Amino acid sequence: MIAASRQLDPADPSSSAVGIYMSLRHAPLLKSTGEKYGRILCEIVVREVKRALGIRAKDFDPTPDVESVQAALMALAAKLGKRIVLYFDDAAHLGREASLEEFFDIYRMFSSSSVSCKASIYPGVTRFGVRFDVYNDATVIDLLRSEEIPDFAESFLEVLEARYGDEFGDKRFSSSLDKLNVASFLAQACLGNMRGFIFACNALQQRCSDGRSIGLTELGETLIELAGNYYWPLLDEIRPKLGMYTPMVDIARDVAELIFVECGQKFDSPRDALIHRDVDERLAKPLQILEYAGFVSRREASRALKSGGRGARYALNLCSLLESSVKPRLTRRLFESWMLDGRVEAVQFSKGSKLSEISVPATPDVEELAIFFEGLDRLKKSQAYPYGLTDQKIEALKAHGFLTVGDLVDASDEDLDEVPSVGKAMIKKVRNVLGQAIWM
Repeated sequence: MIAASRQLDPADPSSSAVGIYMSLRHAPLLKSTGEKYGRILCEIVVREVKRALGIRAKDFDPTPDVESVQAALMALAAKLGKRIVLYFDDAAHLGREASLEEFFDIYRMFSSSSVSCKASIYPGVTRFGVRFDVYNDATVIDLLRSEEIPDFAESFLEVLEARYGDEFGDKRFSSSLDKLNVASFLAQACLGNMRGFIFACNALQQRCSDGRSIGLTELGETLIELAGNYYWPLLDEIRPKLGMYTPMVDIARDVAELIFVECGQKFDSPRDALIHRDVDERLAKPLQILEYAGFVSRREASRALKSGGRGARYALNLCSLLESSVKPRLTRRLFESWMLDGRVEAVQFSKGSKLSEISVPATPDVEELAIFFEGLDRLKKSQAYPYGLTDQKIEALKAHGFLTVGDLVDASDEDLDEVPSVGKAMIKKVRNVLGQAIWM
């Protein structure tokens, strides 16, 4: 992920720079291209600079084109005597590959000796265009959480205690477990992904709502539940959001099934897979999709294989691994094996392994995301969309001419406000559901 290491307070007089934060999640950029796209993005930048700096930006009023805004930003930085840092949150959520390429073109042009741009993105599913180079034009900060770094367990214990309080009190755990071990285990099971961790905690809380103690049986059942009701459905959720990479989702599923079955059938179900670099490079896009969905997490770029050559090491989520085990039950031996500091030797996938036999289709030249053309029923409240729309609201929207997700994307707040029973609060909810449906 590319991100700012910290956000600067624009009101802090002691800082040598001022930070301007802007979210692009709900920006009207999805179906814009060319000059219109640049104008809209420039309008967003100008508006947010004025909002953040107030009276200090009273003379900042460039026309909404890239060259004018670039020059005005440099002049403003000189006037303030500070470097300006633009934070673009949700930049990966612009939707279309063409939009992303245009964004990073403009992003690069805004950057100068006095203006820095920071954007949060997902490299595996992001198109940068030919002018933008990740390692020359950006500072890359690895934000993945790993149980191999210090304070991993304590960090997730703090989240558990802050979010759930007495619901996970010390007395809720069996004599063989404590809260720190459970927090650490659930976090490791989800590869340190915070969304997955919260889903795991919610599932465990629900499972033990009858007052029973939290033990290995309950932890194992929670992992199996997440494998079937969270991880595999997540691939279907992101499928229509990948544009030209949509065909890779089926390949990613095949890759995941093969890796997890191969590792799950081994003694003590090793939690790491070592994939030869040739295979890793050929399956790069499916593996990146699996990493985004939380099935795997790359931990090392290069390690020697016994059969020769080098490969990347991937940690596997323990939910899908337990589901694929010979006996899908969390035993004391398996729990301790996964929790030990010293890891069981990784399962190796060489150039001659079954993984190398999976074929990867050519990437089609697709502009629009498939989600735009799906009916509104896609937005119903479900496991994928827990805060989705009710049948009543969907029917009301359909009756007013909104038949597809794309129709809602194009609708203004005024258009939606004309629908009976849709008010300000419902418009906000529709926007939030669209955010989850379109972006990742």
